[in-house]
Amino acid sequence: REKFQNKPNGVPPRRWLAMCNPPMQKLLTDTLGSNAWINDLNMLESLRERADDPAFQAQWQEVKAAAKQTAMSHISALTGVQLPANALLDVQVKRIHAYKRQLLNVLGVIHRYQAIKDMSAEEKAQVVPRVVVIGGKAAPGYDLAKRIIKLSTAVGDVINRDPDVGDLLKLVFLPDYNVSLAEQIIPGTELSQHISTAGTEASGTSNMKFCMNGCLIIGTMDGANIEIGQEIGFDNMFIFGAETPDVEQLRAERPSLKVDPRFESAVNMIRNGAFGWADYFDPVLDNLSGSNDYYLLANDFPSYLEAQEAVDKTYRDKAAWTRMSIMSTAGSGFFSSDRCISQYAAEIWGVEKCTVPANL
Repeated sequence: REKFQNKPNGVPPRRWLAMCNPPMQKLLTDTLGSNAWINDLNMLESLRERADDPAFQAQWQEVKAAAKQTAMSHISALTGVQLPANALLDVQVKRIHAYKRQLLNVLGVIHRYQAIKDMSAEEKAQVVPRVVVIGGKAAPGYDLAKRIIKLSTAVGDVINRDPDVGDLLKLVFLPDYNVSLAEQIIPGTELSQHISTAGTEASGTSNMKFCMNGCLIIGTMDGANIEIGQEIGFDNMFIFGAETPDVEQLRAERPSLKVDPRFESAVNMIRNGAFGWADYFDPVLDNLSGSNDYYLLANDFPSYLEAQEAVDKTYRDKAAWTRMSIMSTAGSGFFSSDRCISQYAAEIWGVEKCTVPANL
């Protein structure tokens, strides 16, 4: 056996699908004829045959809508912000770190806010309402991460109170994010952001949990996003950004990059005090300038906005969105921890399954 091997992570489908999402568990069990899928997640592959079936899509939409209502209720209770039920629920929950680029998300929200403010009433009527949720914890000594958290709350405070925007856009930060809260939020999430700079994420697992529950992913070619795309089809994700082989050269060229004016505009809103705390946010903005932009937020910003536009366009087509959601769950069998542990047993540990005697 090879001494060093790579095994993609997995997550327990019992906790992250069957237990945390009972309505989906029932739909899957009724559709597949038994609950055997809970211990053999590859059985979900047969859902692909039903992805375009209007009757099954209607059942799927009903289950997702109920989970979304539950998630929205929990988020509102925690944040005190009333959330529009018809909005797309867009969630980024993970450890706060520069490479995970919660800051890219916040800058995207600022751009969306600016765009809505500049729209006519007719244009606003065409906007897909969006609730953006950010959650996670910063390491005790990680000053930059704490400033990013403060920025997200400051931006949310302004947007959520602006009558020009109303229910077209909300931004909230989830306090004290943990596993128990994740179990309440993940089943109802419609879009999940996994947007780390290519080549920086080893293999996260939160994207697997969202995928199992029929959530669509917007993300980079990084970490488990790559394996997820291989399993569910990249056409069922919203992929953007630089790829790993290009990152080092882009870093070297970053000081001479012609920065997208939309990026500069969002940064300037922060710098000019539109969200208060301008001096406090200076160290955050310093990390976006020239060679300090190590995680290439300026480089990826235009393609990030393009991907977000594709999200809005797809969300308007309920059948297309639902099909992608079903395909996400159908292709998630590979991400069961059962598969991961079985690979360890067969390819590393060299152990075989042991049947537990019935009389124990």
